[in-house]
Amino acid sequence: MIEIKKVSKKFDKLLALDSVELNIQKGTVLGLVGSNGSGKSTLLRILSGVYEPDGGEVLVEGKKLFDNPYAKGECYFVPDFPYFYNNSTINNTAFLYKRLYPNWSDSEFERLCKAFPIQRDARIINMSKGMQRQAALILALATCPKYLFLDEIFDGLDPVVRQLLKRLIIGCVADKKMTVVIASHNLRELEDLCDRVCLMHRGKILLEREIDALKLNLRKVQLAFANIPEGDNILEGVQILNVVRNGNIFNLTIRGTEEEFMPKLQALNPLYISAMPLTLEEIFICEMGAAGYDASSIV
Repeated sequence: MIEIKKVSKKFDKLLALDSVELNIQKGTVLGLVGSNGSGKSTLLRILSGVYEPDGGEVLVEGKKLFDNPYAKGECYFVPDFPYFYNNSTINNTAFLYKRLYPNWSDSEFERLCKAFPIQRDARIINMSKGMQRQAALILALATCPKYLFLDEIFDGLDPVVRQLLKRLIIGCVADKKMTVVIASHNLRELEDLCDRVCLMHRGKILLEREIDALKLNLRKVQLAFANIPEGDNILEGVQILNVVRNGNIFNLTIRGTEEEFMPKLQALNPLYISAMPLTLEEIFICEMGAAGYDASSIV
């Protein structure tokens, strides 16, 4: 279990994290999403022990992580731009990691090298962005970490490799109870992979919830009328987050369950009514709009 207790981090005058509190249960795949500059990457670097928080603390299985080599040996962080030495190859980096990480597995390393289409003796810095990410992933998963932190890991990977990565992560979580935290703007990929999602904005957590529960409480609804009912507020009593009207057709975003709002809408006698769950990307846009992040104002 990871416990994040009132963690703050400041860079000069910029408050990157502002008293963040969060518990991450063992065997969970948590997606970190949010606006640019919301603090996702900073939080990952603190979780992996790269940064020391200015305030608060992070406990991994009850132990402080920063400046704790044993605890760090149980964790692995793949940053947005993986770093390798000029002469690094997968093979010679594996030779080094085998002596640094207590859970390193030669058999897992061999399996991963066969799974990913990559040259083991080629210099990694000469590879494409996507191939460098694959190299980083092979080495990360071969350390068999208890805690895996990934920053924009899908960027640069082709669709086949993305699917392979998701299968590997799901397998590690199921078989080894590995805990994974992924920061990404690729919400479609997170939707397939994560149990929970944490929405960040301006260094704070707006919400942290199971993806299924989050989808359950938001719906996009289309209403069509032959004649629009009279009244100033025909949708009174329904928690409307957004309305787009085109003639007698209303497209709504509603907070609540269908059991709560459907009877009120059906009482308006529409010709047609349809309700569908929002995608994770639509939820992100909706929640960020509620937090004052107006995408329509960006030119």
